[in-house]
Amino acid sequence: MSSYLDAVDAQQWPGIATVPRVKFAGMRARRAEAEFAQAAETAGLVLDGDTPDLTVKEEALFTRLAAHGWVGLAESYMAGEWETPDHDGLATVLAKLLESNFAPKTPVVPVEADIGGELPANLVRLYAGDEVSHQPGLYATGVPTTVRESFPTYVSGPKSHFVDITSLSDPNAVDRDDLGSAQVRAAEWLADAARVGAGSHVLVFPASGAQAAIQAGARRAVVDVVTADADTRVALEEYLVLEGANGNVDVQLVDQAIPGPRQWRGRYDAIISVDKLAVLVPAQRKLFAKNMDRLLGPNGRLVIESPVATEKMTSSGADALMALRAYVWPGLDLPSVPDVHKLLERDANLRVVAQVHTGNHAMESLAQQRSFFGGRLREAAAAGFDPVYRRLWMYQFALREALLRTGQVDSVQFTAVRRHRGGQR
Repeated sequence: MSSYLDAVDAQQWPGIATVPRVKFAGMRARRAEAEFAQAAETAGLVLDGDTPDLTVKEEALFTRLAAHGWVGLAESYMAGEWETPDHDGLATVLAKLLESNFAPKTPVVPVEADIGGELPANLVRLYAGDEVSHQPGLYATGVPTTVRESFPTYVSGPKSHFVDITSLSDPNAVDRDDLGSAQVRAAEWLADAARVGAGSHVLVFPASGAQAAIQAGARRAVVDVVTADADTRVALEEYLVLEGANGNVDVQLVDQAIPGPRQWRGRYDAIISVDKLAVLVPAQRKLFAKNMDRLLGPNGRLVIESPVATEKMTSSGADALMALRAYVWPGLDLPSVPDVHKLLERDANLRVVAQVHTGNHAMESLAQQRSFFGGRLREAAAAGFDPVYRRLWMYQFALREALLRTGQVDSVQFTAVRRHRGGQR
């Protein structure tokens, strides 16, 4: 007898190709169904009628929920067992479930050390407005406001120091065509924060900061982009040639996710790191901080862009992220803002002096990226991404957007400098 799961590649997607077996499956599935229905009612989600917010196509959803909680919810979506009327609806459904504190028992997915792999270039091109960046954008309609706040110090010396905190007003009247320029603007902000100018020696690590490298090169800086992913190196070099930006941007391949002194040496006026910190296990984070300290010149500036967990993060939100750890980023563990400050002070001779909070713009960027990808599903299929992968990618966009929408996650640009003894900075 044929099944809707017959088309799923069991070798590539073993957790999707079969419905998990659990003890007392019938009873646990019925309980999961009742809990899901209650959460949907609390969230104001309609499950039946002419215009449901989501449609359950296969009862296996509830077995997966019983077995794996939030991970099971994602696996069920990847299997095509439930759907929303449109792609926008998926982010709304996940946001409302998070707001209702939907809390199915979700086993912890163990973190795995980052091996240096990067997102495939042919995948990123399907949703990146600038054709090369995974990073969120900054829209022109966002008005910045900066205040100076006191932060605790985590090493000996003064008990506090000052940090310039910049927030941006919500973007408005934007559409998909604005994403590319927004991503370029975000890269320009990174270069501004790092004080990149003509003759600056700049390190961009990893290659997910490609647009930042391009913008630094446009300022006549000498730029090294470092990656541990051979395919990414080839793709980025080809892109730089096509854009005419390869003259002073050099892409180097290393054999470790966090290159040590034997793999990479140098002294940089500026270091820019995009979307790396959140996918590193604790030992790698410490190594990352030590190496940034080692490579940064005496008056240099380190700029890190990263998603962070806020004080609003709930157990439901943390559990929901387990699906992204299981299927996209094995080391995913969002730091908090204090975590970043502690890391740079305790494991490096560095101190955060400025933060730009861009979560509202990251949320809009994800919505636009999701829209681009949703409109290019046939191209994704032609590029070799099967239906399960395509649904996974739509789900990760929607979940990240939902976490930003509910305030449990923020996107922050940190600027750090060397910590001078006896001074606040």
